[in-house]
Amino acid sequence: MMPLPCLRLIAGGLLLASLSLQALAAPQHAVTLYDEAPKYPANFKHFDYVNPDAPKGGTFRVNGSGSFDSLNPFINKGVPADNIDLVYDTLARNSLDEPFTEYGLLARQIEKAPDNSWVRFYLRPEARFQDGHPVRAEDVVFTFNTLVTSGAPLYRAYYADVDEVIAEDPLRVLFKFKHKGNRELPLILGQLPVLPKHWWANRDFTKGNLEIPLGSGPYKVAEVKAGRSVRYVRDPDYWGKDLPINRGFYNFDTIRVDYYRDNTVALEALKAGQFDYWLEVSAKNWATAYNIPAVRQNRLIREEIANGNPTGMQGFVFNLRRPIFQDVRVREALSLLLDFEWTNKQLFNGAYTRTTSYFENSDMAASGLPDAAELKLLEPLRGQIPDKVFTEAFKNPVTDGSGMIREQQRQAYKLLQEAGWRIQDDKMVDAQGKPVVIEFLLAQTEFERILLPYKRNLADLGIELNIRRVDVSEYINRLRSRDFDMIVGGFPQSNSPGNEQREFWQSASADKPGSRNFMGLKDPAVDTLVDGLINADSRQSLIEHTRALDRVLQWGYYVVPNWHIKTWRVAYWNHIGHPATPPKYDIGINTWWIKPDVKPVVPGAADAAPADAAPAGEAP
Repeated sequence: MMPLPCLRLIAGGLLLASLSLQALAAPQHAVTLYDEAPKYPANFKHFDYVNPDAPKGGTFRVNGSGSFDSLNPFINKGVPADNIDLVYDTLARNSLDEPFTEYGLLARQIEKAPDNSWVRFYLRPEARFQDGHPVRAEDVVFTFNTLVTSGAPLYRAYYADVDEVIAEDPLRVLFKFKHKGNRELPLILGQLPVLPKHWWANRDFTKGNLEIPLGSGPYKVAEVKAGRSVRYVRDPDYWGKDLPINRGFYNFDTIRVDYYRDNTVALEALKAGQFDYWLEVSAKNWATAYNIPAVRQNRLIREEIANGNPTGMQGFVFNLRRPIFQDVRVREALSLLLDFEWTNKQLFNGAYTRTTSYFENSDMAASGLPDAAELKLLEPLRGQIPDKVFTEAFKNPVTDGSGMIREQQRQAYKLLQEAGWRIQDDKMVDAQGKPVVIEFLLAQTEFERILLPYKRNLADLGIELNIRRVDVSEYINRLRSRDFDMIVGGFPQSNSPGNEQREFWQSASADKPGSRNFMGLKDPAVDTLVDGLINADSRQSLIEHTRALDRVLQWGYYVVPNWHIKTWRVAYWNHIGHPATPPKYDIGINTWWIKPDVKPVVPGAADAAPADAAPAGEAP
């Protein structure tokens, strides 16, 4: 898409149409999905979930997992460094206590057509890149075109409905859409990170490397140790530091990320004071690994912060590109063999709840039988979707927690027989007579203990499950090339699902390297439901479409559902502070600060590499 000259805007009937729409639209400081009033008015001073007077200074030390080999997060090559997004500002930024509202950042005002056929951003004249060069409309046009033509595939999917991008003048950029009615697209475009056209003029955007990038955001990359660490420093000349949208944010002078190849080693490093903050994802660790003096003395603080987001779906994902998984009876049978109740009791200390819905922990989750509004969406698809969508409420199997799942195994064996599988020489063979061997690709050491009982349950039916653990780089490469049988996959959801659902479920994304359609789902009925969800014209319509989609995904048995928890479990040293009221939909780590009157547990540790961090290419 090439930007058109401003003169085109004044040609013939286009001028009349433009003036007509402008009469109905008006620039706003914020935009919302269904044109409801935003929580914060145009003259707001700061968000409610920040400390506007938070102290500035200090070094915040965090851990990274595995390694990294790129500072370009926008392409489908390499593993980008954690927190690299801090280098870049976006046109707008969403608030963390509203379902989906964006406030202007690089853009001082946003104007969208009443029929959502276009959106216009008015840039702040004071916006600057970190070299002092002004941020202008031509940079926005350059960014959009570059991401669509040379960026990761998700950008092409996200921006597929944009027809053209026009720099109307140095501070005004117009996005025109191919179709009307896409309510989410103006907000998606607000999330566009703006890249400096002048800096990229003599560089190859498609190559990942460790050259320090130029952005317009609050932090700069100060130091890179390939695969080991990256250090960011707060830009004292950051153009947006006094904006209300940024007040109370970006309080650390320095953010340092040290990489660990093993999370067990990383947790020990936290407890030794080698870094400051840890998001705990292991229920076993949360229950048993923090019995140390620092916790008892409240120097290392453990806290559970309420998570108001839909938890989405995490599960063991089947790769439907593999012939053995293309029969839904096989997928249902393999789903029956996960004994969640035993796993939760023995491995998770009872901390988790089994996930049933792809939109768990929200009013968008399907439950019971479809109501009249959902049936109106589902009936035209009868015969294309599982019949049970209309007659049964989806439920996961429930065991007694004893570890003996004979009834589930009998059900699974019956389904496999119906699919043409059979036992031969004490081994399960598929409908073609080939022994069933499944490789489970894994990058997380912690998941091995969870998969071993599942492996035993499959082995009881003669199915061989090989757990193949690889490093992060190989895992990402194999994921992108779809070279796996099963993986642990996540499908996170927001409070306003939209265009990202195409990347998860639609046929067009199945063969795109880098898309999140991990299972390779190609189903015209699902495509129809996703399109309906994206084009929903009210919150109630969105809920109805989401529930209908949820039911079809549930009965498709595309994943073995895992589990969820409705809080964030965090551990941090007591020289770190955070606002008394956290945001509803995020941890809000960029609103935290260093307490000037409390010394870090390990003085000077921020300036030293962790002794037990693994160098690139070596195990810890």
